[in-house]
Amino acid sequence: MLHEDKFWRGKRVFLTGHTGFKGGWLALWLTHLGAQVRGYSLDPLNNPNLFEEARVGEVVDDIRGDIRDEERLESALVEFAPDIVFHLAAQPLVRSSYEDPILTYETNVIGTARVLNAVRRSSSVRAVVSVTTDKCYENKEWVWGYRESDPLGGYDPYSSSKVCAEIVSAAFRQSYFPVQRFSEHRVAIATARAGNVIGGGDWSLDRLIPDLIRGFSAGTTVEIRRPRAIRPWQHVLEPLHGYISLAEKLLGEEGARYATAYNFGPADEDARQVSWIAARMAEEWGAGAAWIVNEDSNVHEAQYLKLDASRAHSELGWSPHLDLSAALGVSVRWYRSQLAGEDMRDYTLSQIAEYNSQDSKA
Repeated sequence: MLHEDKFWRGKRVFLTGHTGFKGGWLALWLTHLGAQVRGYSLDPLNNPNLFEEARVGEVVDDIRGDIRDEERLESALVEFAPDIVFHLAAQPLVRSSYEDPILTYETNVIGTARVLNAVRRSSSVRAVVSVTTDKCYENKEWVWGYRESDPLGGYDPYSSSKVCAEIVSAAFRQSYFPVQRFSEHRVAIATARAGNVIGGGDWSLDRLIPDLIRGFSAGTTVEIRRPRAIRPWQHVLEPLHGYISLAEKLLGEEGARYATAYNFGPADEDARQVSWIAARMAEEWGAGAAWIVNEDSNVHEAQYLKLDASRAHSELGWSPHLDLSAALGVSVRWYRSQLAGEDMRDYTLSQIAEYNSQDSKA
């Protein structure tokens, strides 16, 4: 068993971004483990969406609000008196950041500062996992994975906003919750870096897997861009397993030891090209799946990006459990089940339970 309900039963969790893709999966996993979860987020961005398909709002205390709204955010967090905060709310899309950079910076930078300032005013919070991205590194198109000690840097508004979120998180930790005074304040803040997450329930625009699913289910040919780009693809449960593992360490007696940044990425062999993903997805889907390459993209995107997750493995005991082929198969089965009209909360929980039942590789 990766995570025991005896640890999480009764824990109070404040989760920003619970109406989003990763946030919805995390909310279901935590409530499945027995945690009491209050979600704070804007309305779901897409239709359909995981939040509504899996009826996430029925198992969490569902609060709608903007993380830039200081008064509403602080009231919702402080009144709930959580033990831990998972901060996932964000403007998550690179291409959207080009269209509205100010909203991106306001949400990802000022929003993160608002969340951490609300934590500062809370007497109950003992741990914070602030989620950023794999794209926060200064990308030199290296063939090896980036480590947490490598320089940060962002080419586009999205990635640079997440760099700023990392800096803001570190500044709050150093200014208000320094690790050398952990015995006094008992608050541990860490950041989590993962990206190119896939899985059922993601209908985000301008993302490879959702674009393929929309086209395959409609019987239309999908255009993909940058077919040779390599990314650290992983099923959504992999980084969420990492976030939960990190939270468990932060809540322990040695929480200060883990108050730093962690990468969560797949094994080297699962850093695959976009074209490989498209071909494998079409194979998993079967009849009606077709795609072509569109090389005409005028937006900068990194060609090569990999993460080194050695720190998470050695310090948290975290390792990926699904290889990429398995992750794609699990994802396709989720979408097929949704199209067939199955109860998607039950189906999502079944995938969570099956994943959580595995033995730790630590």
